[in-house]
Amino acid sequence: MHVITVSQATTYLRELLESDLVLGDVWISGEVSGPRTQPSGHTYFVLKDANSQLRAVMFRSALLRQRRMVEYLEHGAQVMVHGRLTIYEARGELQIVVDFVQPEGVGLRQAQFERLRAQLEEEGLFAPERKRALPVFPTRIGVVTSQSGAVFHDICNVLRRRWPLAQVVLAPTPVQGPDAPYGIVAGIEALNRRGDLDVIIVARGGGSIEELWAFNEEMVARAVFASVIPTVSAVGHETDTTICDWVADVRAPTPSAAAELVAPDRLQVSQRLAGYESFAYTAVRQQLDRHFTATAGLLSRAGRSSADVSRHRQRVDDLDRRAFNSVAAAQRDRRLHLRRCEAQLTALDPNATLKRGYAVVHKEGHVVSTIAGVASGDRLIIKIADGGFGAQVSGAATRRAPRRGGSPNANGSNGNGASKPAREPSVQPVLFP
Repeated sequence: MHVITVSQATTYLRELLESDLVLGDVWISGEVSGPRTQPSGHTYFVLKDANSQLRAVMFRSALLRQRRMVEYLEHGAQVMVHGRLTIYEARGELQIVVDFVQPEGVGLRQAQFERLRAQLEEEGLFAPERKRALPVFPTRIGVVTSQSGAVFHDICNVLRRRWPLAQVVLAPTPVQGPDAPYGIVAGIEALNRRGDLDVIIVARGGGSIEELWAFNEEMVARAVFASVIPTVSAVGHETDTTICDWVADVRAPTPSAAAELVAPDRLQVSQRLAGYESFAYTAVRQQLDRHFTATAGLLSRAGRSSADVSRHRQRVDDLDRRAFNSVAAAQRDRRLHLRRCEAQLTALDPNATLKRGYAVVHKEGHVVSTIAGVASGDRLIIKIADGGFGAQVSGAATRRAPRRGGSPNANGSNGNGASKPAREPSVQPVLFP
């Protein structure tokens, strides 16, 4: 047999109680007896009925969340508390750690509502500074509601009448019953994943508190809070209030009113645009008139204060005439110069020389310019003005002496005793193969 200590026994019991899903989240009704508040701010009391009693403690942090709960903890008051059962190990006593107190006559549903509302308010889910403004001209509107109910059709009719430019995207879900909270959360998350919506309407028609209870669930409230898209809560009638209404960015009294809140009236927008157009036209017209008047005044002043420019005009005309004459003379000089250059180029043109009866002698691709460049039997190419022909040197090549003045004698001398030069080799045309 295994023996345990008292501490082990109480610790085991505490862990056993706190791990129980029912006892860890329990509502208990009873009469308050002997409440006392310690300097630390914690309040201790006994919760009892005709047959039993249970020690209870409410810590300072829970009291700060809802200060008026202290008023309910009066001796003899009938209350309903929420908390978790545990064992106070130091004395081995069973007790309940209370986090919420409500007068017993309120009812369980209302007590649950008040407890969750106080908790979420403390966490900042209702803070006005986190509320976002709705888009002025939405293009896509998401709706989380039942597909078969009249709510969705009412929303579509209002949007079609007021703002037909918007596209409506429905996330169908049950809005009543045990599956409703999960469907509402899934619909909100699915619309957020699209990434192309401007606003989301969470809607349901009227009903009792039990029928609307899905919108008081904590998971729905946190899904609305986590939405990156602005949300509008339109649950029930104007007198109905849910946790979803408190968390949403905007609360609408009815689903039809929610459609009117998210979409502008096209007729009002048209009238407003027409007014803006008229105002803009009038403002521009006034500006143009003022500038036209100012410009006319400046031109008038400039005309009165301007100097006499007639003499300058005559001077400009004279300079223009002189410039024209100078350019014309320069052009004539250039034309004469070009004609002289053209004549010189024509005189130096080899073809012109050939036309006067001269020829060019080529030997093996080179021009023959001296008699030493040929020998007897060499084949030559003779180029003349209109073509060329082949030739062959016959006879010995001799050089002609240069003239030094005077005319040659009949015998071939030039009067200075020099004899006539020997005959040059003859060139006979031949046909090369």
